[in-house]
Amino acid sequence: MAIIDFYDRGWGINPSGAAYIQGERSYSFDEVGELSCRIANRLLALGLPKETKGAIWSSNDVTAWACTLGLWRANMTWLPVNARNSVEDNHYILDSFDCEVMFYQSEFAEVIAGLRPRLPKILHWICIDGEAADAPSLEQWIGDVPSTRPEVHYDMDDVVMLSSTGGTTGKPKGVMNTHRSCQTFIAHYMLACRYGAQEKPVNLAAAPMTHTAGLLAVPCTAQGGTVVVVTKPEPALIFEAVAKHRVTEFFLPPTVIYKLLEIPGIEKIDMSSVRFLMYGAAPMSVDKLKKAIDLWGPIMAGGYGQTEAPASIANLPPDHHMVNGELASDERLSSVGRPNPLIRVEMMNDANEILPRGETGEICLCGDLVMKGYYKQPDKTAETIIDGWLHTGDVGHIDAEGYLHITDRKKDMIISGGFNVYPSEVEQVIWSHPAVQDCAVIGVPDDKWGEAVKAVVELNHGQEVTADEIIAMCKAKLGSVMAPKTVDFIAALPRSSVGKVLKKDLREQYWQDSARKV
Repeated sequence: MAIIDFYDRGWGINPSGAAYIQGERSYSFDEVGELSCRIANRLLALGLPKETKGAIWSSNDVTAWACTLGLWRANMTWLPVNARNSVEDNHYILDSFDCEVMFYQSEFAEVIAGLRPRLPKILHWICIDGEAADAPSLEQWIGDVPSTRPEVHYDMDDVVMLSSTGGTTGKPKGVMNTHRSCQTFIAHYMLACRYGAQEKPVNLAAAPMTHTAGLLAVPCTAQGGTVVVVTKPEPALIFEAVAKHRVTEFFLPPTVIYKLLEIPGIEKIDMSSVRFLMYGAAPMSVDKLKKAIDLWGPIMAGGYGQTEAPASIANLPPDHHMVNGELASDERLSSVGRPNPLIRVEMMNDANEILPRGETGEICLCGDLVMKGYYKQPDKTAETIIDGWLHTGDVGHIDAEGYLHITDRKKDMIISGGFNVYPSEVEQVIWSHPAVQDCAVIGVPDDKWGEAVKAVVELNHGQEVTADEIIAMCKAKLGSVMAPKTVDFIAALPRSSVGKVLKKDLREQYWQDSARKV
């Protein structure tokens, strides 16, 4: 199926029902579907070919998302632009990925005006919520084009999403995902988060829709369900929307979940409608996961994916967190679930040989979920996809029950005194301390060890713990080799716009005069 077919599936099921809600405004499937058709017909009338790159510079917004649907309906390529990124980062993405069409909100008009002379490849500028000095409004731009569905031929390997991912140089690579890879993601998601025949999901898009939250909106509307759009992942907005709209599913990165768990009176918040609180994009503390399940019941749903294999390499559904009505073992809870059915997942060594089940190696996968490649970077593509296998850069193993465990990113592994130290194992221990909000474990230069293990810790408000206490706790549980040699406390860990802790930025502070690649 083409990616737009999933919206049209829900449109056929529930034409007059609410496809999206934002604030007090409800948008029916008919309304958004017809708007996406008009946008697509206008794009096609301009003579733009398939896979033309179009970006939407906006906060979470229903009309902005309709522009994405319009691009897909015209078989063009959506270029996600996160409004929370720096202006220079977005400029690099737009220019390097050959963006030709830009939809933007008026609140970003000043930024756009400053960038416009530096983006000569963009030929069409449209302000989606009003007129701008040098751009028509969306309605003006559309004009009187019809709302009929355009006749467009879709090839399953056409690129529908060109997302950015960081590299060792710091410059993002463009990941080309196709109808095929997105279709596989949607199938995996709908298998992992199932609803009955008479049920319709209500999805809360709180995280940026340019990230996982946008993709998760697609299977929701495919089932005739409703996506509730909020502009920021703020606790008050999240809980208000959950209660008001009886939200059944939403995604949050672990760092946001940690903050929710520490809110005074959190136990009084009504989460009874939620069936799937999805977490992923970064490792999850087992202790904080247990706390969430104790607080909200068995609604936590883990997932593992990469931009190169969108969002669904493995899933740990709510019922897999439990065994016979009791919490599953820490071993299971620390996993990312079983690999999904439409792909093959294996561990490989440095010689690209498949390792026996249970052994630790690089996580590799093949199948329809895998990206087409990196945009205009065949050398990087060849380094990452070898003989059809996507090399994730993550180290892990599959246990006897078939659950996938991620030991760490290869580049984050610390070699201290000849021993391999996997930061995620140390972080799990530190996260278990009640005073700790979040932490990151990195290697820092050391004359004796080559690299020494350092913990950088963010504390809960008003709570204290000493470095010696953290080191002693880690030694008791992990031994002296893996325990941090030093601990730094920090007010807030550096995070990306989607909530990931930026270990690269942390390491840079300590390796400025050293040779380690960060």
